[in-house]
Amino acid sequence: MPRDVRWILGLQIAILCYGGVVHIVQLATGGWPPYGWAPGWLAAYFTALTLLDPLAAVLLWLRRRAGLFLSAFIFVTDAAANGYAVYGLGKAPALAVISQAVITAMAAGVLLTARRVRPWLR
Repeated sequence: MPRDVRWILGLQIAILCYGGVVHIVQLATGGWPPYGWAPGWLAAYFTALTLLDPLAAVLLWLRRRAGLFLSAFIFVTDAAANGYAVYGLGKAPALAVISQAVITAMAAGVLLTARRVRPWLR
């Protein structure tokens, strides 16, 4: 596997692991129901990321194409969900606006590198 592909996969795995930890911390410290500020469907989505982020990371670690597809799905939908939370609900602090922009950039990065990474996965 070429070095650039290893770097791309390593970065995606690290970001997905970080995301999983962030969602675990948010669930542990946010009280019940989780994401009480969000509509039910959005809270359910963010809660699901607690499992989906690490699952995608493990699949990428195992060099599975399903991990690449799941990773792309997660990043794109997370960018859209955060965009809705920031701009649709309109109660976001400045840090949330920056975070949403970063997630959107990561989603673009995953999509732009997927074609390079895919042949090296089974």
